[in-house]
Amino acid sequence: MVISADKSPSDLEEIGGRLRSRLSSGLVADLHPTTFELRLGILDAKAENLGVKVPRKVKEFLAHRITSNVRELEGALTRLTANVQLVGGDITLELAHSLLHDLLKSHERRLTIEAIQKQVADHFQIRLSDMSSARRARTVARPRQIAMYLAKQLTSRSLPEIGRAFGGRDHTTVIHAVRKVEELMKADVGFSEDVELLTRMLES
Repeated sequence: MVISADKSPSDLEEIGGRLRSRLSSGLVADLHPTTFELRLGILDAKAENLGVKVPRKVKEFLAHRITSNVRELEGALTRLTANVQLVGGDITLELAHSLLHDLLKSHERRLTIEAIQKQVADHFQIRLSDMSSARRARTVARPRQIAMYLAKQLTSRSLPEIGRAFGGRDHTTVIHAVRKVEELMKADVGFSEDVELLTRMLES
């Protein structure tokens, strides 16, 4: 028998003391929300089970965007797989955006680009205004690129919208920033840890 509650057995004042004691003597497990790494692992296992090759970027995108329901996370991958099997083609980020639009919208976080900019600026100890300034010093440009990358990963804003939020920059600048951050994450462990830390802080 499995019993779930939003508090420990000893805090369930609505039930009798004998039942509380019985529940406390059993196995009590504290369940936490899934982490990004766990969601990514679930998608890896699901893709292997379905026998389909899914680009790493697509799995990371889904793991970032669908955070509260594992069944919906697996269902999203199943929908993508079924689509390419019926229609043909490959599983891409563009396909995920278009095919899963309804699901992604329901999971859209109340996370704004400004909130991302502030978190990144605080982390790297730069001014918030530097996010939209023309300064190109690496100490400013790199955090700005990270903020653009996170805005692309954690919000549903389009590339032009993200660019406008960073001082009216062109969407190609955002694309360059995203690619640069992805390259640095693969090459620099410390840099990757910084980005992952910021991601967890923004998702919490």
